[in-house]
Amino acid sequence: MSSLAQPLATSLVQSVDWLAIAPPTLAAIVGLGVLVADLFVGARSKPLLGWLSVAGLAASLLLLLPLLDGDRSTFCLTGDPGVCSYTADRFTLVIQFLVLGGALLAALLSVTALKDARGGLPEGEFWFLLLSSAAGAALLPASRDLATLIVALEVASLPAFALVGLRHGDRRSSEAALKFFLSSVTATAVSLMGISFVYASTGTLYLTQVADRIQTVQSDAGQLHTLAQTGVVLTLVGFAFKTAAVPFHFWVPDTYVGAPLPIAAYLSVVGKAVGFTGLILVTVIAFPSYADVWGPALAALAALTMTIGNVGALRQQATRAYSAVRLLAWSSVGQAGYLLVPIAAAAYSDDAERSIGSTVAYALMYGAVNLGAFAVAALLARTRLLNRVSDYRGLYASSPLTALLLAFFLLCLAGLPPGVIGLFAKVTVFSAAVDAGLGWLAVVMAVNVVIALFYYLQWTALLFRAPEGEPERHRIPAPLTAAIALTGVLGVALSGAPQLVLRFTDTGLF
Repeated sequence: MSSLAQPLATSLVQSVDWLAIAPPTLAAIVGLGVLVADLFVGARSKPLLGWLSVAGLAASLLLLLPLLDGDRSTFCLTGDPGVCSYTADRFTLVIQFLVLGGALLAALLSVTALKDARGGLPEGEFWFLLLSSAAGAALLPASRDLATLIVALEVASLPAFALVGLRHGDRRSSEAALKFFLSSVTATAVSLMGISFVYASTGTLYLTQVADRIQTVQSDAGQLHTLAQTGVVLTLVGFAFKTAAVPFHFWVPDTYVGAPLPIAAYLSVVGKAVGFTGLILVTVIAFPSYADVWGPALAALAALTMTIGNVGALRQQATRAYSAVRLLAWSSVGQAGYLLVPIAAAAYSDDAERSIGSTVAYALMYGAVNLGAFAVAALLARTRLLNRVSDYRGLYASSPLTALLLAFFLLCLAGLPPGVIGLFAKVTVFSAAVDAGLGWLAVVMAVNVVIALFYYLQWTALLFRAPEGEPERHRIPAPLTAAIALTGVLGVALSGAPQLVLRFTDTGLF
């Protein structure tokens, strides 16, 4: 009996590459540390928790540097070391840079927001939830089995629900959190059903093994093939929800308006990165043999998403309460449509890695400039509580540098010079569609780019019009200044050397 137990115990023991898992692990540890410290820190010292969280996210980012020298994997099968649950390859590091960098910028915005809330937001809980969500978001791109993937997705999502509804006594915030929670849970339940179907038809959860075994299932014309095909479709639903793809987008405007602005910024970038990463992993790695199923579906979703998102942004009235945040919310839905294009193109392309690289490149551009736009919106919200687009009129007269940076961010999102990085990213996505033979999708994208130009340029022009009253000048807090400056420097640097983005996004997934 003991001789049989010993090999079994040995097979269950796995060595852990602590350096590979260090970035998400450190974020999680700092989050727990902040929650415990909150119990012992007095009210006057609470702001220190915020700076500790910012330092933790910055340290997690720095831990990506030692991983650049090569691929590392851990939690592997004992009998097959090539099949692992966690892999820190080039693709993983790029997405972890995006999500941890986005979380860091959101944390800088949050330092000021918590101070302005004057106790309306519980600081210990806020920072714990933000760091926990960031840890889950950083874990997801390294996940190489469906179980780890769905757990990482929920670790990233569940704290976000609480963050949206964390403001005490705010009915709008509570309603936004409830809508976000109910719709997300439904999408997750559908995905879990899909994963159970895939597991039932293949007998494994590891993405590479699923890809191998599902080809055998596909050749079977019986019920197993139908089960696998249904599982593929249902699995995609949860990730499509996270990307805010139509028709899973309805939660976005109300959630962004009800959430604290730093959390809206976080969801617009990190939440999307989580969804797109999950889509890429399950489609390109796990289900490449079902490209004829998910390729047309994602192409149709891309066309619908960019069209409805841009039309929704176009319909926003400048004098409506919270119209600036609503416009950014609908704009983010439209941008999600552009991000879906290269993933759909990967189903038709001979070079799927290049198509995926286009999505990652666009996500990096979008992350930097969209966080910058939200940072300026957070600055205006300190004095203009309704945060209408019309409130930005004459911003150049009171704060020239802030107005110029917001104009630059909006032009990047529109894809117009001097926002060269935005133009470069859109051309990259457009070429991915054309190269894959999706000419009709490229035409739909071109039409939507023209639609988006109208509302982006309208907002940009408003910044330089004469103000209606005396221009108000306000001191900008240091954390807000740092967030706006970082996004501005990153956007300008990438516009000066856009080729660095493609070099950086050589995913190495295959």
